Amino acid sequence: MSSKHVIRVKDVMKPDFDLVDGMDTVADVLKNSEHVESKCFIVNMRHDDDEYGIVLLSDIAKKVLARDKSPSRVNIYEIMSKPVISVDPDMDIRYCTRLFENFGLSRVPVIDNKKVVGIVGYTDIVLRGVRDHLNE
Repeated sequence: MSSKHVIRVKDVMKPDFDLVDGMDTVADVLKNSEHVESKCFIVNMRHDDDEYGIVLLSDIAKKVLARDKSPSRVNIYEIMSKPVISVDPDMDIRYCTRLFENFGLSRVPVIDNKKVVGIVGYTDIVLRGVRDHLNE
């Protein structure tokens, strides 16, 4: 019996991401972001009983730019999705892609013990997971 090599989310996720406050404006977040390549911003919890949120760059395009709103007048909390759907770092990437398909997602935070430890998206799964595995 052959065993399949399992590629886990933690093997392909991006560990660097921008954690922002919901009260920040879109303009401030864009100006101060360090990891735009993750194509999203994680909105921090305000207290222990709160949940994380997420804002995709596509949310900014659709909810701010397309509606001709000023990025300096729109707060992140106004356009975020919350609570965010997340994955565990030990999840098999095959199940992660099924989750993406079932819920129409393109990227999600990776949460371990109520702390965001990374971001994973289709690009990470295909380029870092599948392609690298094929080269082994």
